[in-house]
Amino acid sequence: MENNKTHILIVDDDNRIRDLLKEYLKDNNFVISTSENAENAKFKLNQFKFDIIVLDVMMPGQNGYDLTKEIKKYFKIPVILLTAKGEVEDRIKGLELGADDYISKPFEPKELLLRIKNIINKKNKIDLNIKYSIGKAQVDLNKMIINLGEKSKKINVSEKKILIEMLANPGKSFTREQIGEISGINQERSIDVMITRLRQKIETNPKNPKYLQTIRGSGYVLWIE
Repeated sequence: MENNKTHILIVDDDNRIRDLLKEYLKDNNFVISTSENAENAKFKLNQFKFDIIVLDVMMPGQNGYDLTKEIKKYFKIPVILLTAKGEVEDRIKGLELGADDYISKPFEPKELLLRIKNIINKKNKIDLNIKYSIGKAQVDLNKMIINLGEKSKKINVSEKKILIEMLANPGKSFTREQIGEISGINQERSIDVMITRLRQKIETNPKNPKYLQTIRGSGYVLWIE
């Protein structure tokens, strides 16, 4: 799987729909895996990391409602349900089981694409009123303070901007150019200095960073346990 691309699992017993959605979403820059039933989907869930699941309700064997309930018990993955049923009761049932969205067949692939993008945008939105943990560091974006042990250090506006993006996308590699665009800093040397300062505020051992790491030849990445 290519780095930084959203990995979607499509679960549907209809070969035509699986193939259609796979090709359409691949053309829109997503990484796609497919399953024809719940059993195969659960196997893949234990083998790979998925960002979103597109799940048909009416399948032979375990249906989409029961699979949604099981997925939500063990994984924190958004689920979009597909169904031929359009009744309000069915929609409510899916949402009560934890589904994040619901779309009735037949539908246009573009509508599913918009639903997927909406979930990604919600998922990547950072709440400034919540304190975030990076290892032993506590990040308060609202007050622009990072607490590490007994030390409390201020962050500036540029540092806050890049932390918001990195916290929303843990494990994603950011190039120096991207960091410059986000933070408003133009010079590469200044970007490296900013990252060094952030490490001093986040890392227990800044010279051997565990969370805010350098990706050789690429840029920087933030890992969160």
